[in-house]
Amino acid sequence: MTSPQDWITPFEKNANTTATYAETIDYYERLAAQYDQLQISSHGDTDSGRPIHQLVLSKDQIFEPAAIRASGKRILMINNAIHPGEPCGVDASMLLLRDYLQKPTLQAELDSLVIVLIPMYNIGGALNRNSHTRANQDGPESYGFRGNARHLDLNRDFIKCDSRNAQTFNQIFSRWQPDVLVDNHTSNGADYPYTMTLIATQHNKLGGPLADYLNNSLLPRLYRDMEAADWEMIPYVYARSSPDEGIAEFLDYPRYSSGYASLFNTLSFMPETHMLKPFKDRVMSTYAFMQCMIRAMQEEGAELAKARQATIALTETKPTFELDWAMDMEAVEELRFKGYAAKYKPSEVSGLDRLYYDHNEPYDKSIPYYRNYKAKLSIEKPQAYIIPQAYGEVIERLQWNGVELKRLAEDGELEVELYRILDYKTTKSPYEGHYLHSNVKVEKSTRRWPYFKGDYVVLTNQPTNRYIIETLEPQAPDSWFAWNFFDGILMQKEYFSAYVFEDLAAEYLKADPKLRAELEAAKEADTELAKSARAQLEFVYKRSPHYERTHEVYPVGRVQNVEGLPLM
Repeated sequence: MTSPQDWITPFEKNANTTATYAETIDYYERLAAQYDQLQISSHGDTDSGRPIHQLVLSKDQIFEPAAIRASGKRILMINNAIHPGEPCGVDASMLLLRDYLQKPTLQAELDSLVIVLIPMYNIGGALNRNSHTRANQDGPESYGFRGNARHLDLNRDFIKCDSRNAQTFNQIFSRWQPDVLVDNHTSNGADYPYTMTLIATQHNKLGGPLADYLNNSLLPRLYRDMEAADWEMIPYVYARSSPDEGIAEFLDYPRYSSGYASLFNTLSFMPETHMLKPFKDRVMSTYAFMQCMIRAMQEEGAELAKARQATIALTETKPTFELDWAMDMEAVEELRFKGYAAKYKPSEVSGLDRLYYDHNEPYDKSIPYYRNYKAKLSIEKPQAYIIPQAYGEVIERLQWNGVELKRLAEDGELEVELYRILDYKTTKSPYEGHYLHSNVKVEKSTRRWPYFKGDYVVLTNQPTNRYIIETLEPQAPDSWFAWNFFDGILMQKEYFSAYVFEDLAAEYLKADPKLRAELEAAKEADTELAKSARAQLEFVYKRSPHYERTHEVYPVGRVQNVEGLPLM
């Protein structure tokens, strides 16, 4: 027999306390042992050496994803402690699952959905507990660290998957294919009265019937329901210098949880509680948000399912995909916002002007809200991609994410579209363990290119098309090319000795007047080239048969006609 005292959480004992990793897992293990509707299991690995735990709350005690989907139930996934210094979701979820198990009045809200919970995702960060690294935050007394055991920010790792955490998460997410993902956070940034702000899936990027449902039904409901629960909510305050000048909707690239989830037509939300509000309020507003989401999914499950299935069908068949986005500055909306006047006064540290928010001068007014983006780069999808088997890290990630792969049955030259990388920018310092590429410029050509038995073929008629295309097209901001998986092609492997190639270059120029004219025109246009003998030899070399044809050629082929492709 257990008593109510057995289920009191550390947070309830002290409202400025968040549960440790050990306390959290122990609590859930005891809860699962007591209630048959809750199942706890461990999966995969993390960089800390500990597995990721998974809780499944199923009123009907069905715990297999395929069986749950077949029953017509919706799946809500909740992820906590991706940043363990922002632990509101850890404690709110302990209260939430306990209450749904113990309060009969709440049981009906689980008739049409199942909750899948990751209690602590960044375990290494949770174990690195301290009281100081969240310098701008009001409580709790101690908490975890943002970086994981490898000092990686896991909310930048969903595509590149450097961490074992992300590798495991990809596989868990793919297995469950949730309808909605809630990833709980605490914000930094401006000061304002709201305890809860919200990053929702960016609707323009999402597109289709699911975006319509999000904009017209689910989001308005969530804002209404949170206000009714006495936790008035506002969109995430992604401001310029201060909210007075307007806020913008966050562009959630796939490196982030919300952008990653949207690649699979999963609605994703990052509740961001305000760092300066008491920890108790942050926890309870997170609890309220998750409960509002549960009730919305319970009552609108059929509408959500219809919109999601229609968008998945569109993803499988549509010919054009958007790769990158820019804010639409002309599509500005008005947002009613409660804030504090942003002012400046001399700094006691530097003597220079410093920003502060004057709580004695609150306001309630309309501010500009930039919530729309427009595509700045789109591509026509091929019928398939061919990936050389040498790129095993790419293949693994496709497999973890449920992409169906086929393989070539024989060696041969195939007609494919290939990109040559013409230009790109690279960060000057490491970004999450990589020198990230951006502003990638390519030139596409159709060629006969050698591929080999066992190379991988990815057909683009899959529900995972957005994930396939946004990772394999090198111009995409979170492509695997951008994250350095293909950097080997950027370095030339064979060169020439100038004194040897001089005579060959002279012969090529004599035999090819067009090449001679191109060189002279290039010298005329480029004074540095005109002054460099080595550069002029390089010019001729790169247009000769001796220049390696693989240099700067992106090796993933685009196939426009898969008919007759030799597949195993």
